[in-house]
Amino acid sequence: MLATHIRHRRWKSVALTTAAVLVGLTAPALTASPAAATTTEYDDTYYADAIGKTGTALKDSLHEIISDQTKISYSAVWNALKATDQDPNNSSNVILLYSGVSRSKSLNGGDTGDWNREHTWAKSHGDFGEAIGPGTDLHHLRPADVQVNSIRGNKDFDNGGSSVTNGGGSLTDSDSFEPRDADKGDVARMILYMAVRYEGDDGWADLEPNEKVNNGSAPYMGKLSVLKQWNDEDPPSAFEERRNEVIYDTYQHNRNPFIDHPEWVESIW
Repeated sequence: MLATHIRHRRWKSVALTTAAVLVGLTAPALTASPAAATTTEYDDTYYADAIGKTGTALKDSLHEIISDQTKISYSAVWNALKATDQDPNNSSNVILLYSGVSRSKSLNGGDTGDWNREHTWAKSHGDFGEAIGPGTDLHHLRPADVQVNSIRGNKDFDNGGSSVTNGGGSLTDSDSFEPRDADKGDVARMILYMAVRYEGDDGWADLEPNEKVNNGSAPYMGKLSVLKQWNDEDPPSAFEERRNEVIYDTYQHNRNPFIDHPEWVESIW
């Protein structure tokens, strides 16, 4: 069944008109180009009320769409992650966020060498803990190495820092965490999904991205400008797209719109 759904995903890049002329090629770095517009098979159905909107109107429409979801318990997340994050090359393993390591599904737990459930939007940022709702939303929960997860803790996301042991190229400092390049877009799209899904109208805090680190228990996550850059630099992968399908088809029956339409990040923020 999964293979059928994956085969039927029709992604089409839509050329964006560019009037800019490249100048200053001797500068240290060029800014990443905004995500290209896309169309999906869900535009005429799931996203019908959002197509053509921008800004606040788009965010409000997406909130209404993705808030219609089936919720699962925190204990059920263990088995769900074994399906959503299955290694495409080894069905006995999952791929770990941040490190990119393929590890046995059976090694879930809290000991060194195990993988556990990482809340990409740190559960202390808004104080939702592990409660059904934001605390169990699969669109931001990923398997991660226990020690790497502990190093990330509840830090905001930003560029820079020193190498994380066994972190696959991830970096960290006293107040922020930078995932390895292959996970940067994933992290950005998960954080921004949470900001649209949880708007303070269902008993939980209104989650929003901002330009700060050290957000602590406030319902904010930074840095927005960095997350936008990561979304542009690391477009959705086949792994990320498959994950979105599994969550939609099997578990929550809602989608992460920024995996389907990464250009909506710039449209909203």
